Amino acid sequence: MGVESSAVIVRMWEVRAHPESFGELLSWVCEAMLPKVEVHPMHMSSEVYSSTDQRLVVVSKWRGSTPEGFAEPPSHLVARKPQFWDFTEVDR
Repeated sequence: MGVESSAVIVRMWEVRAHPESFGELLSWVCEAMLPKVEVHPMHMSSEVYSSTDQRLVVVSKWRGSTPEGFAEPPSHLVARKPQFWDFTEVDR
């Protein structure tokens, strides 16, 4: 039997674009990937960040369970496969 948790899980998802594909990858993240993630009932919020070295980072918050998996971006847009890490807040 599963145990309900009130913890918030934060997923950090990071991907590096080919320089010529950065705009297209950003559009894919914002218009194709995130709308499918954000309808999940356990999803709370998502933020998208970019860096000067062609990386995109999505930070999403989830209620108490394992976050929904993110779709793989089109391979021709990325310099390497995305990576992700899940975090919980530290009580300090």
